[in-house]
Amino acid sequence: MRFLMKRNYNQDIQLFKYRSTFFWYLALIIGCCLLPLVLDDYITSQLSFICMYSIATVGLMLLTGYTGQISMGHAAFFGIGAYTSAILTSKGVPFLLALPTAGLLAGFIGIFIGLPALRLSGLYLAIATMGFGFIVDEVLVRWESLTNGNMGMMVDPVSIGPLTFETEVQFYYLTLVVLVLTILAAKNILRSPTGRAMIAIRDSEVAAQAMGISMAKYKTMAFAISAFFTGVAGSLYGHKLTFINPESFTILVSIEFLAMIIIGGLGSLHGAVYGAAFIIFLPQLIIMTKDYMPKYLADQTGLESALYGLMIMLFILFEPMGIYGIWRKKKFYFEMFPLYKKDTFKKEKKYFKAERH
Repeated sequence: MRFLMKRNYNQDIQLFKYRSTFFWYLALIIGCCLLPLVLDDYITSQLSFICMYSIATVGLMLLTGYTGQISMGHAAFFGIGAYTSAILTSKGVPFLLALPTAGLLAGFIGIFIGLPALRLSGLYLAIATMGFGFIVDEVLVRWESLTNGNMGMMVDPVSIGPLTFETEVQFYYLTLVVLVLTILAAKNILRSPTGRAMIAIRDSEVAAQAMGISMAKYKTMAFAISAFFTGVAGSLYGHKLTFINPESFTILVSIEFLAMIIIGGLGSLHGAVYGAAFIIFLPQLIIMTKDYMPKYLADQTGLESALYGLMIMLFILFEPMGIYGIWRKKKFYFEMFPLYKKDTFKKEKKYFKAERH
């Protein structure tokens, strides 16, 4: 077990705590780039969905996991990003311009949705954001001249200059690049004064106000940043499916996003990726285990949704830090072996609660 003694501010805000960490992440990225060489197109397609959902959950993690503001309306930002990119590219706008524009529009709307957060919190804020999700869903259905209503609309394939991203492998590399850039941006936000203010608001709003942190500024900023990342993910999602309609962005998608960050581990960027991977592969896991389930259980149509709820309950009750918490415990165990004691991690978790990212 290594304890890094930080002696100055520059050392405290380093992107990587240890020098070796950079090389581990570099090896991980190289490994991800090599995966399509050994996997078939279906699994590669699923990896693309993991990347897209990870981008969205990184945004939600910044809002819920780091600022403490619950949102049940992130499917709306997801849909705004998808429809914005679809409409712009259909008008001849290049994808490289449509992608950030989709995020910026979602972020701009997120500023106005963040205003109720100044007076609401907890379940009341969750209900307010849920209402926003219903409003956006209704707008997508009724504004037929722009969105084509329930009939949906086709989305042009991604092309950047002479490059086209029509195959599963090509699109996977595109989403992987955007995911890496998203995580780097989120990591830099968290180690900036803005990120520290967001974490302070999560830990104690009273203490944050006493330190001079503006609740209005940073809560609204958290909503805007979160919505921006989710809008970017929605843009990629629309181009991946090549067809979108309002049914693709219902409240169930918002619940899936929340399930991802809770199961992955609240307050951790790693958890955003772990949760997305778990939820994406959960249907495959159910299919593989159906042969071992009782017939009356395997034939239930709502099995997947029931497992979402069950997983959330189990993680909240027994492992609030999610999959990332399990990983940290196992890592800590082997680092301390054979001197590991059962309560050691509890003490470590207490002192480093605000440094889980």
